[in-house]
Amino acid sequence: MTPLLQASRLVKTFAISRGGRQSRLRAVDDVDLIIAPGEAVGLVGESGCGKSTLARLLARLIERDSGDIRLDGAEIGGVSLERFTASPDRRRIQMVFQDPTDSLNPRFSAFDAIADPVRVLIKPRSRAELESRVFAAADRVGLAREVLPRFPHQLSGGQKARVGIARAMVVEPKLLILDEPTSALDVSAQANVLKLLARLSHESAVSLLFVSHDLNVVRLLCDRVAVMYLGKIVETGRASEVFSAPRHPYTRALISAIPRIGVRDDARERLDGEPRSPIDPDPRACGFHGRCVRQREMCAREPPELRTIAPAREARCHFPVET
Repeated sequence: MTPLLQASRLVKTFAISRGGRQSRLRAVDDVDLIIAPGEAVGLVGESGCGKSTLARLLARLIERDSGDIRLDGAEIGGVSLERFTASPDRRRIQMVFQDPTDSLNPRFSAFDAIADPVRVLIKPRSRAELESRVFAAADRVGLAREVLPRFPHQLSGGQKARVGIARAMVVEPKLLILDEPTSALDVSAQANVLKLLARLSHESAVSLLFVSHDLNVVRLLCDRVAVMYLGKIVETGRASEVFSAPRHPYTRALISAIPRIGVRDDARERLDGEPRSPIDPDPRACGFHGRCVRQREMCAREPPELRTIAPAREARCHFPVET
């Protein structure tokens, strides 16, 4: 089966000035990622690891430095942002942003926010066709029609989140990228939005890339998980297998930090040392060296590759954790 989306050797750096000299911050560093049709993939890792940057690269909102991005086998990474915005492929990848308030135009009503991508990407032939698509998207995400004339400041957090999801779904994308879509919501609104996303994932043919630091949410919502550390993917696998038997030492520590009733804090696996800097990183060392409980001498002089260690399991480690 041809992957819906395939990223290969993807790199994104940002120029910064340090002590009067120019350096490069490697936000996304040689990333490979595959998303199959209809699959829900979770992208997890601590803050600053590059998850949101990778999401924006895959959504073609920012340019990559190098690497390939293929959509249904066709290369789209080399297409300029201006050309991609006007291409038919734009509607096939849509994004739901982290803050539902900041991502909505305050001058647009809920109806206009949902209708805007329809006008730009579908170009309806009549007002009736436009309204039909907007009403169908609103119904699909459980947004009452009497809410549609309201502006963002008149909506609750959960309603704004539903507007953002409806805005993305109204053009019938093949891939929906969600960047921490519930982090700005209260607990009850989070639960409702997550139920909505689970229903859309099962009822639609849309694939999901769910970016989150909430591992419990990813475990419940996603089929497969990719773990990111300092700009690199360090482990991938089926969600059930990654959570029950993590193979990379970082993944193991990350899962150990999930709050559990009856587990004392001193019983959790802790990481000593400080994370390495993503600015001009040492190309000879593993990025996790200095914090890893399994590190050896070769980890400081030979960076590991992401390799297959079991069926449908990959880990970027010379000495992966045994099952």
